[in-house]
Amino acid sequence: MDTHFLISLLIIFGLSIIVLFVCSYLRIPTIVGFLFTGVLAGPFGLAFITDMNQVDTFAEIGVALLLFTIGLEFSFKSLIKVKKAVILGGLVQVLTTIIVAFLFLTFLGRSIGEAVFIGFLISLSSTAIVIKLLQQRGEIDSPYGKNILAIMIFQDLVTIPMMLLIPVLSGSNSGIGSSLPILLLQGCLIIVVVYISARWIVPRILYEAAKFRSKELFLFCILGICVAIAYLTSNAGLSLALGAFFAGLIISESEFNLEALSDIIPFRDVFTSFFFISIGMLLNIQFFMLNILVIIVLVLGVILIKFFTGSFSALILGLPVRTVFLIGFAIAQIGEFSFVLSQTGLQYNLISNETYQLFLSVSLITMACTPFMISSAPRIFDSLSEKKALKRHFSLTKVEGKTDLSSPISDHIIIVGYGLNGQNVARTAKLSAIPYTIIEMNAETVKTERENGEPIFFGDATEEDVLKHANIQSARIILIVISDPVAISRIVKKARFMNPGIYIIARTRYLQDVNDLYKAGSDEVVSEQFETSIELFTRILSKYLIPKTEIDNFVGEIRKNAYVMLRDFPIPDLSYKEMKINNPELNIASVRLSYPSRFIGKTISESAIRQNYRVTILAIRRKNAVITNPTGDEKFEENDLIVVHGNSPDINRFIEQATNFYKNPKE
Repeated sequence: MDTHFLISLLIIFGLSIIVLFVCSYLRIPTIVGFLFTGVLAGPFGLAFITDMNQVDTFAEIGVALLLFTIGLEFSFKSLIKVKKAVILGGLVQVLTTIIVAFLFLTFLGRSIGEAVFIGFLISLSSTAIVIKLLQQRGEIDSPYGKNILAIMIFQDLVTIPMMLLIPVLSGSNSGIGSSLPILLLQGCLIIVVVYISARWIVPRILYEAAKFRSKELFLFCILGICVAIAYLTSNAGLSLALGAFFAGLIISESEFNLEALSDIIPFRDVFTSFFFISIGMLLNIQFFMLNILVIIVLVLGVILIKFFTGSFSALILGLPVRTVFLIGFAIAQIGEFSFVLSQTGLQYNLISNETYQLFLSVSLITMACTPFMISSAPRIFDSLSEKKALKRHFSLTKVEGKTDLSSPISDHIIIVGYGLNGQNVARTAKLSAIPYTIIEMNAETVKTERENGEPIFFGDATEEDVLKHANIQSARIILIVISDPVAISRIVKKARFMNPGIYIIARTRYLQDVNDLYKAGSDEVVSEQFETSIELFTRILSKYLIPKTEIDNFVGEIRKNAYVMLRDFPIPDLSYKEMKINNPELNIASVRLSYPSRFIGKTISESAIRQNYRVTILAIRRKNAVITNPTGDEKFEENDLIVVHGNSPDINRFIEQATNFYKNPKE
């Protein structure tokens, strides 16, 4: 038995474990560790694996498996939701990158075909790296995360025509005119095959496999479809890896895509890791060291080009400056599809072996730099935006959907983000006749909701001009319900600086963000993760017929203790009754009068509220009007909202009396 292949795998896994231990200890991203493992194990490193055919096989398998998982997670339905960002943003980013690279390379004397082809390579970014980093940071659902995903969807799809154009660029055909019909025919044939397979063939195969309820049969059908399609595309003149992407794409459009994805997910990280290790093996260390200055210059050039073209595409989409800046940094690397193209280009002699090694070196470094660029981009933007010379340029946010400021809004709620939580708060505020304004970064949502009469405008709430437009100086509360943790913290700090007295409520997804948001200046932080667990065990206790009062007390204690542990400083100890007070530190509360309240129909003097309860009535909200400092002759009406001032025990006693006809006020 030939154990050479097994020994190679053992070396790869052993080195990976050692390198990942070191990376974890030093807090270096694992992607860097995998690339370094490949460099060490490969024929140009410590030469544990010297057979170049074996290295090429590892690389081809690695990229094929990775692209299969990318295709499997792809969805045309999600593409339709962000079609503007995909088509316009992606097209602008890819075209501008190719044009800039083409102009620069032709100026240096490169051929037209080679210049265009290198433009292809540079224009693509790493979907695997960026999406994984955004998921780890909890930013995949943020505005800039969604737009990055849209641009990368276009990049992945545009690889198909790029691959078909390689023979034309190499001049291997008799002429451009004669090759174009064949090119168009190939493209149309691929689209037809993908559509027919996704619509009828693959769903039928998976349906028959699913009927037997055998996970092994279903998994082997998935892998069999992947290998079969990869083989067919390889014979059609396309790469094996691109065929694997098509296979994932076809399966993703079937009704069994979630089951297929759940079967593949356990292997996804292995596939991704294998890809980066295999790419690292291809790097020639000697060539790298001899050309290190050239490589560094090229790396900086690629990052700058990708940053500016990515930022330009985001500007075309009308996104705020901060989002534009973050997108530019996030896509400033060379992607996995570029390796597929580069190997095909090498076969067609579009690039030399030297250019190929330069490409590998630049690609690996830009990939390794990506985690650091994404994590440092918000801090770089914050630093630049605070400099006086640049502040004006970094605050050029387009505010759309401006409301009429002839009568400025005041004592209102600012709602940042109009997702489900924002919509519910806005609906409740409207029913309670509380003034509010909404800041949202989805232009289509802003347009639709303004037509429905909502006081909403487009803007980035991390910028002062946007908060000024929302009249933050005169607002009572700002509610932040967006998905970007970095942006939430920045908004909290800006809001606290611009209005020290405003009450800030922030929603975050994860518990670990709670303390940081309190430190940033939040008055209240609600953890989605924690509150979901509260709701779950509340429902469990109710099924065991635990009394509601006991459940409420239990929830109150759990919530208080949990949030205290998450903060470095104490919060007030609020009992169940004190939860009815809106602001316990100022001892101000409100109560709505409804039948059979003893006060309805009586004047303030007749009710003897000050004498019996030792609280002062500050105001009465009646329908859409507010009566401040009401006189003793003012008569209470049903549905009046009474705002009172006093100490907590007296206020609680008054609220009980106002909502219960039968109690004696002297009790």
